[in-house]
Amino acid sequence: MSIMSKLNTSIKLTCLAVGLFTTNLIYAAENTIKIGVLHSLSGSMAISESTLKDTLLMLVDEQNKKGGVLGKQIEAVVVDPASNWSLFSEKARELLAKDKVSAVFGCWTSVSRKSVLPIFEELNGILFYPVQYEGEESSKNIFYTGAAPNQQAIPAVDYLKKEFNIERWVLVGTDYVYPRTTNKILETYLKDHYGVKDSDIMINYTPFSHSDWQSIIADIKKFGATGKKTAVISTINGDANVPFYKELSNQGITANQLPVIAFSVGEEELSGIDTAPLVGHLAAWNYFQSLDTDLNSEFIDNWHSFAKSDKRVTNDPMEATYIGFNMWVKAVEKAGTDDPSAVQNALIGVTVPNLSGSYAVMMPNHHITKPIMIGEIQNDGQFEVVYKSAGTIVGDEWSDYLPSSKSMIADWRAPLACGKYDVSKKVCLKD
Repeated sequence: MSIMSKLNTSIKLTCLAVGLFTTNLIYAAENTIKIGVLHSLSGSMAISESTLKDTLLMLVDEQNKKGGVLGKQIEAVVVDPASNWSLFSEKARELLAKDKVSAVFGCWTSVSRKSVLPIFEELNGILFYPVQYEGEESSKNIFYTGAAPNQQAIPAVDYLKKEFNIERWVLVGTDYVYPRTTNKILETYLKDHYGVKDSDIMINYTPFSHSDWQSIIADIKKFGATGKKTAVISTINGDANVPFYKELSNQGITANQLPVIAFSVGEEELSGIDTAPLVGHLAAWNYFQSLDTDLNSEFIDNWHSFAKSDKRVTNDPMEATYIGFNMWVKAVEKAGTDDPSAVQNALIGVTVPNLSGSYAVMMPNHHITKPIMIGEIQNDGQFEVVYKSAGTIVGDEWSDYLPSSKSMIADWRAPLACGKYDVSKKVCLKD
């Protein structure tokens, strides 16, 4: 064979190989649907967010064993924004523009959600946000499966007032938008609804990963030593919770003396703490691992099997992830496509079981229905449910307790299709 013949043959084989490779890529692309996983796997928020990444991988694995969705396997594209808010927006753009994912499940802190929101609106993506937040927002491109303040913070205050007759209030939080906005709502609510004076409210903020709580806890102890019954409402996020609870214990503060109710501490965060001195302190969520339902038992068994450890705990944001993922699957099947525009429209009205024995419905304001629960910390790091609402409550995107937002609603159905509609002026406002 001449050199020219060998060269022609080589070119033909190369073309054939490239053709087969391209065909395989197209085949693979046509037979998979990509979703993005945008959770911090390093940095201060890894303590909370890593588990949500694993939850998504478990759900994808389970769905693929059932045949995937629309006859296609689901492929999870995992990225690590490393608790860096600017990196969140960079990774979000990468998932939407480069990886062409159908939907993204991610973020924990509101500052991370605020960082990626413009990217999702610009590229018309879908973000499922699985954590409680401050409200005062409704985006066409975000579906909020965590609690709004009327599904967590407000009921927590009502519970403390009713059960403990609390008169003085300490609002402690990490210094960013969620604690500050939530505390602004709570401060207004306490004054307007219960007539609490400024002098009976103490507010303190600390940076992410704050570790030196000695003087702050001493100040809280002093504030609560006036004879009036006092409680702490905690919006501390991430790994700062570990030294916070350790210092409570070091200074001998018990739940009987000064109860703490947390909005961002669940079974996962407690798994790294000696909980014996914390028994009786509280958390407000919409799910606890201790719930006795068949579906919850199945979820826990599947989680232990996937994690290869029966010591791994479940928590509220995992349930919110479970709800969001199942809603996405159902909406894709309803729309007959994973096209984000079609799925956005299909999601409104989708109903899926939650793990507490009722159902979650995606409402026109892109928030879901949830039961409200208060749990009490036990010796084993679990929570005993001491209060559960009679039914589910619709998430309120704009607070009824802030003068600037109480006339606002969101409804993403046509013809209104607005996230900030002022019902008094009958106009759709833009931020």
